[in-house]
Amino acid sequence: MIGYYVHHQGRGHLHRAMAIARALGSTVVVGLSSLPRPEGWPGPWIELPRDDDGETRVDAEARGRLHWVPERHAGLRARMAEISSWIDDVDPELMVVDVSVEVSLLARLHGVPVITIVLPGDRRDAAHELVHSVARRIVAAWPSQVRQLVRGVEESDRLVCVGAMSRFDGRERGPGPLGDGTRRVVVLSGAGGSTVTPDAIESARGQSPGWEWTVLGGPGAWVDDPWDVLCAADVIVTHAGQNAIAEVAAAGRPAVVVPQPRPFDEQDLMATGLAASARWPAIVRGAFPTTGWSDLLDAAACLDGDDWTGWNDGQGAARAAAVVQCELRAVAGRDR
Repeated sequence: MIGYYVHHQGRGHLHRAMAIARALGSTVVVGLSSLPRPEGWPGPWIELPRDDDGETRVDAEARGRLHWVPERHAGLRARMAEISSWIDDVDPELMVVDVSVEVSLLARLHGVPVITIVLPGDRRDAAHELVHSVARRIVAAWPSQVRQLVRGVEESDRLVCVGAMSRFDGRERGPGPLGDGTRRVVVLSGAGGSTVTPDAIESARGQSPGWEWTVLGGPGAWVDDPWDVLCAADVIVTHAGQNAIAEVAAAGRPAVVVPQPRPFDEQDLMATGLAASARWPAIVRGAFPTTGWSDLLDAAACLDGDDWTGWNDGQGAARAAAVVQCELRAVAGRDR
């Protein structure tokens, strides 16, 4: 049995966890998160107390040594106690953490081996350095040839780049652009917030006659299953979140990528990594352009979306699961 901690912010952590848990097959995977149990989770699920509610937050970063441990916070205390109690009750063989410095350290302090997921960005702060130093493996969901997406663990022999993974991996692509004379652009706005305003999108729409615009999330409608909409797009305009890029790559559509502000420069480094190679069918802009949208969309539409295969070949979750299984075998061999 293993534990799998899922961070509650955004949707990427959960989508990644779902893909890896399913790829682990018969291994019992217990989800731990303040999110409610998601439909389709293959094992038990423990819904944890929240530690980010409206209570007073004092020294939440422990003077820069950790990321989120507000003093005398009842939710934090209950959350950590529940995880500790679960570890004591079931004695898990391994914990996968996506992502939390504090949960990783708590598990390791209980003697549980830890695999941690690393996100793009500058991870050279004290808390990240500590958690990466105690993890058995550090799993990155991007291709090995773009390891410059993260700063702080690039040279670690425990870093394993497994390639991107998406909730759509293994799903047959839709028919693609309809070829009916109308070109379609889909805008992806992330659950983590966006600086792109409805007025900016309306301005872009007005600059691009002949393009039909659909906005998903943010100022547009949230669609639980956008797969067919993505596959039918001639161009996708997206933020630079790891999950969004994985889904664009799964759909095989060319993209315009506009990074959004995130902690640790996560999306900025993702965008830099994409822009560093002509291999990827993406045009990166540092901010949502105010002019030139007709030419920009025309240029993006000329890119070959099939070139995303090197980013997401549909096997990222299987490779991540193989890393977990390898560590399980190592732990079992040591315990015999």
